[in-house]
Amino acid sequence: MDAVNTPANGLPAVHLVDGSLYVFRAWHSMPNEFFDADGHPVNAVHGYARFLCELLERAQPEHIAVAFDASLTSSFRNAIYPPYKANRELPPPDLERQFVQCRAITEALGIHLMIDHSFEADDLIGSTVWSLRAHGWRSVIVSADKDFGQLLGTHDEQWDYARGLRWGPAGVHEKLGVHPHQVADYLALCGDAVDNIPGVPGIGAKTAAALLSHFGSLDILLDRIDEVAFLRLRGAAACAAKLREHAEQARLYRRLTRIALDAPGASTLEVMLRAPRQPAQLDSLCEQLRFGAFTRSRLRALLR
Repeated sequence: MDAVNTPANGLPAVHLVDGSLYVFRAWHSMPNEFFDADGHPVNAVHGYARFLCELLERAQPEHIAVAFDASLTSSFRNAIYPPYKANRELPPPDLERQFVQCRAITEALGIHLMIDHSFEADDLIGSTVWSLRAHGWRSVIVSADKDFGQLLGTHDEQWDYARGLRWGPAGVHEKLGVHPHQVADYLALCGDAVDNIPGVPGIGAKTAAALLSHFGSLDILLDRIDEVAFLRLRGAAACAAKLREHAEQARLYRRLTRIALDAPGASTLEVMLRAPRQPAQLDSLCEQLRFGAFTRSRLRALLR
């Protein structure tokens, strides 16, 4: 078992899980040979349930919440930049149905569920992290998404569960070359193909990191563009010209890359305390999903 609930610094931890990521991973990795009582595919539900069992068994969190994206098209980011995530295919009906079932499994295990049509899972987790920090709690963000690096405070961690990797603020700098408070600016400059954010043309990851190392922030960089041409940076003059031409776009992109801290995340620690549930609720889901005996026994063992 990982000793992650209360580290050496004495701060208690809340686990915040990027649920949609692990449903998608299960959808792509699990063989399409699982069907529920009505004949619908449930391969993603089976994979997600296994992940959730492993996480709960290994970390044994007392406080936990799982965040889901409600839609790929309803975020406030789509309103200010319609191409946002337009490169992603919408989930097919079979997967949409499984998302609902994964959320039901989550709640049946007494885990607090976070979902909102205007804010993404990142925002719900970010707002929760921000709120908890003010109350002396640290967060363990269970996700591989690089965007979460911007949330990590001194005692927080990100946990890429599938790869068994964990890192704090220093790990963000090792991976991206920038500090957590610079991650949104970094992504605004070099772009994020996953979310269909183009960034400033001609500025890649290394150049973005070098610029932020020198100037500290996107705002200061754009205020002092004239200095860029004189930096010891390959293509510095062209870089300055591109920044001057695309300054407003860079500011817009940062509105997309910055995780919102005013979303309706978990409002209290009490709601994230794992709640006891009646076994009948879980048994009914297991029957509908046609879980095997081993999975059923693991799930029942997790009820308290």
